[in-house]
Amino acid sequence: MEDRIISYGGQAVIEGVMMRGQKAFAIAMRAPDGKIVVHKEDLASVYRSRITKVPFLRGVILLWDALGLGMRALTLSANTQTGEDEKLEGPALYITVAISLSIGIGLFFLLPASVGGLAEHYLGWSPWLNNLLEGVIRLALLVGYIWAIGFMPDVKRLFGYHGAEHKTINAYEAGAELTPENVARFSLQHPRCGTAFMLTLVLVSILVFTALGPLSIFWRLASRVLLIPVLAGIAVEYIRWTANHLDSPLVRFLIKPNLALQSLTTREPDASMLEVAIESFKTMRKAEQELVA
Repeated sequence: MEDRIISYGGQAVIEGVMMRGQKAFAIAMRAPDGKIVVHKEDLASVYRSRITKVPFLRGVILLWDALGLGMRALTLSANTQTGEDEKLEGPALYITVAISLSIGIGLFFLLPASVGGLAEHYLGWSPWLNNLLEGVIRLALLVGYIWAIGFMPDVKRLFGYHGAEHKTINAYEAGAELTPENVARFSLQHPRCGTAFMLTLVLVSILVFTALGPLSIFWRLASRVLLIPVLAGIAVEYIRWTANHLDSPLVRFLIKPNLALQSLTTREPDASMLEVAIESFKTMRKAEQELVA
């Protein structure tokens, strides 16, 4: 069970699902003509290196995984929908990634930090209250953003594929045969979801940034960016610990907020979405078995 917990994760992409193991990943996508298109690749050796055994440091690997591999999967799925003539690649892709990262860091880290800094300067609040305000704003922005984009039709379908990804992994971990009928019965929630990671990251940031005490506005903003890998490392270890102790009533209580937030990022998938998620998982599993053979 430990290997399963470590090995398998995934991500919804445009009209598809990416499934990742320890050695390979696969993306299954529903093309405009209705057929399922599959792409698979071996993972870089860093995913099997000693770094992944080092507590906290392996959180940086997950962060890179979410940004690098996740963006690659989204790009491949977008190109599948637009066709050969409108591919997003080269400089256009790098510029898009840079702009997306800048907006994300600015909105969810620098903006709340700036508001907290203003409260400290003009209201004379203590560092604890300033960082609590910053954390509340960051949490509100995260939840509000997810809630708002959930009304967009394309995002609703993306969240449907997210639900299909969760159901497929839940079915596999329960030892069920992976058919759309079987997989449909399983939960939309999963304790290792990236949504849980984001919420944990926000809550951990309150504790870490409070521990820093009073800072100048420059170091306040710089610390919010420079400490992202540290926050990621702590969040990953917490997610791993809870995933390995789900039989504990205390742990099941602690993860309730993480599971609740997933109600905003998942939708009940239809049978065609489940077919795509299952195809992605089976392709990834076959690729990993071939690498071992």
